[in-house]
Amino acid sequence: QVQLVESGGGLVQAGGSLRLSCAASGNIASINIMTWYRQAPGKQRELVAAITSGGSTSYADSVKGRFTISRDNGKNTVYLQMNSLKPEDTAVYYCKADIFMYDSTWRLRDFWGQGTQVTVSS
Repeated sequence: QVQLVESGGGLVQAGGSLRLSCAASGNIASINIMTWYRQAPGKQRELVAAITSGGSTSYADSVKGRFTISRDNGKNTVYLQMNSLKPEDTAVYYCKADIFMYDSTWRLRDFWGQGTQVTVSS
């Protein structure tokens, strides 16, 4: 039906940068909100940043001024540019997309990516 594939994670030193991508494919009519979450070991999953189809954005306080979320609606892709990374940013990063699709009826469904590991060394 629908797949979300993330890429761009890796190991980086504190102060460095990474750019995550998440591409959605499949039975998609349109995508509403696209969101990045992260989950560190032993912690709950938390929202990092979100972007609407119109480009409005919101961020967790912990990443404001350092992370930038953007999207390419033509490619059904969301990006997360992460600058000035800190060791506390280490986590598995997940993208979520609210997708409007036809599946025996028209509906809005959430889909998640498989996650990509980001490790920031001190």
